[in-house]
Amino acid sequence: MMRYVKAKKVLPKEIIEIIQEYVDGEYIYIPRKSGNEKAWGEKNGTRSSLKQRNSEIYIKYINNISIKELARLYFLSEHSIRRIINQEGSLRTSSI
Repeated sequence: MMRYVKAKKVLPKEIIEIIQEYVDGEYIYIPRKSGNEKAWGEKNGTRSSLKQRNSEIYIKYINNISIKELARLYFLSEHSIRRIINQEGSLRTSSI
């Protein structure tokens, strides 16, 4: 989650005055430096929880749980379940 930081707390007065020449009293977004970006879901754990879920889906599938049942259990479309199974299967065969 992005949070606001008061400019007075982190920037020298001179920098604030220069910025005020362009945007006075407005909100401004300052992007991360190149190379410091975070990948999607990296900060809040979404990526790792989806990875774990997808692994569970694949394991259940190879243990004979149907695509239809997996879709029902995980509230996903059958198309999404097939995509996950294909991706997980590819990952596992490429790491052997």
